[in-house]
Amino acid sequence: MIEHHVRVHPSADRLPREDQLAWKLAAVATGTGELDTDSAAMAVNRVIDNASVAVASLLRRPVAVARAQATAHRTTAPGARVFGTATRVPPEWAAWANGTAVRELDFHDTYLAADYSHPGDNIPPLLAVAQHTGRTGADLLRGIIAAYEIHVALVKGICLHEHRIDHVAHLGAATAGGLGALLRLPTETVYQAIQQAVHTTTATRQSRKGEISSWKAFAPAFAGKAAIEAVDRAMRGETSPSPVYEGEDGFLAWMLDGPGSDYRVLLPGPGEPRRAILDTYTKEHSAEYQAQAVIDLARRLREKAGPLARVRSVVLRTSHHTHHVIGSGANDPQKYDPAASRETLDHSVPYIFAVALEDGTWHHERSYAPERARRPETVELWRKITTVEDPEWTRRYHDPDPDRRAFGGHAVITLDDGTVIEDRLAVADAHPAGARPFDRSGYVGKFRSLAEGTVTAAAQDAFLETAAHLAELPTGDLDGLFPAVDTETVARYDAGLPQGLF
Repeated sequence: MIEHHVRVHPSADRLPREDQLAWKLAAVATGTGELDTDSAAMAVNRVIDNASVAVASLLRRPVAVARAQATAHRTTAPGARVFGTATRVPPEWAAWANGTAVRELDFHDTYLAADYSHPGDNIPPLLAVAQHTGRTGADLLRGIIAAYEIHVALVKGICLHEHRIDHVAHLGAATAGGLGALLRLPTETVYQAIQQAVHTTTATRQSRKGEISSWKAFAPAFAGKAAIEAVDRAMRGETSPSPVYEGEDGFLAWMLDGPGSDYRVLLPGPGEPRRAILDTYTKEHSAEYQAQAVIDLARRLREKAGPLARVRSVVLRTSHHTHHVIGSGANDPQKYDPAASRETLDHSVPYIFAVALEDGTWHHERSYAPERARRPETVELWRKITTVEDPEWTRRYHDPDPDRRAFGGHAVITLDDGTVIEDRLAVADAHPAGARPFDRSGYVGKFRSLAEGTVTAAAQDAFLETAAHLAELPTGDLDGLFPAVDTETVARYDAGLPQGLF
């Protein structure tokens, strides 16, 4: 790997393109050649994972709204598929609808380092463009692997959260790069597309703060749509704000560390395999990733705690990120509000710990149901739970050794008689270093569980067979990556939505 220093340069420096981060990211994309076997297998896992959570969210309102907006732009040829319909739409609109479906349940893959990310958000726009342009399964895999490589590098090297910039700013760059690899575009074209994508997808973190709305699901879909449009414009010979990262009025200077910025981004050198996707991990539970280990820890503590009415307090000692983003350190009263939105509750570790402690399980719908959140005994327990930052957990969160990196915490339960019950868990059970790491059978099991009642057993088998042979799929066979569902039921749900402009 090669370490690149990224800092602000005045316009008078005329920083050569080859020295700009956007060019270096583009070169990683266009230099992605022969596919690493392990990376390709993991990419198939993530295609399965995305389909799992997409079909489980088809009858949720934000997904239906995105689908309605997309299908209003239906096209005859060639276009791309939308989950839940037989309609083909332009690729940017397919990316919008499918990206929202994948993100809605907060239930697909993650990578945490200096910043946060859901690299699986790259897949919907890549799949849409691959369908629209008649690419093969191997082309799609190349795009996915390149996008993950760029995304992980940016998340490791450049923290956005510190400056309250939403993490999809890294997603736009990664998707544009992945599209360049998919389409085998020149480095110059990909460089321009990356710059436009970064420039247009930088937004504040208010989408994940306080009263969290459905935009949390739409935000990555917007980034994917914008990246497709950026690539289209760059292919037509148009340029973009440059240098988008290093410019004196650019991304680093005014959004991040300012004129004194000095970020270090590690990128593979020429000929190095693209293996960053192997550093990422998916979710067993439908909640913010930093709550995954907390759910498993609560399930483990349930029997030890006994009758929960006896609990006086629960303190979860955890990392800075967990405390300040989904814990009581966020200072968001909404995180303790029984009437809060689902999007808010899945970013409230006190709520999540309370329900997991009571139920001993977690469900993507039942655990967030309004009647579940308003249960009096749950509210009473929930408001006894707080988080505190522990420097040791913060250090482990950022440990450069993935075998020592931790995203969990140490729970201390104090009962009304003064008895203290405590336990700790470093990583979720499904994490690569956890008790039950996800392998292909884990992804298949997750798909079958979430597809039950929506996708027939035969259609499930057909989808899984297609995904397993993604690397060999010829042009035109990518439709098999969309599990067949009852489109009439979906259409009836969509018909009940309010009308918009389209």
